[in-house]
Amino acid sequence: MSDCLFCKIATGQIKSEKVFENDTIFAFKDINPQAPQHILVIPKRHINSPAEATGSELTAIFSAAARIADELKIKDSGFRMVFNQGPDAGQAVPHLHLHLLGGRPLHWPPG
Repeated sequence: MSDCLFCKIATGQIKSEKVFENDTIFAFKDINPQAPQHILVIPKRHINSPAEATGSELTAIFSAAARIADELKIKDSGFRMVFNQGPDAGQAVPHLHLHLLGGRPLHWPPG
């Protein structure tokens, strides 16, 4: 999709701090981090929702997130993976993306 922010990031039209890339997935640091490590993991193909993704694309997203968590050394202490779907859930960019958060305790409920 030509006007999608994340599509432009994945193709390099907009600069980002890349963390991981392969044929299917692009991952980069969130510009408004909610934790010391806050990475967005996106499919390169424009997808609006998990229902539009193939099983292999969803597997690739989770596999990339696990690899990144290991590389960032947050795997053993714990991390969170979150999909926000739709505006009522806080999704700001309508392109499927996983938030990988870690680097501090992420207790639930907060507070």
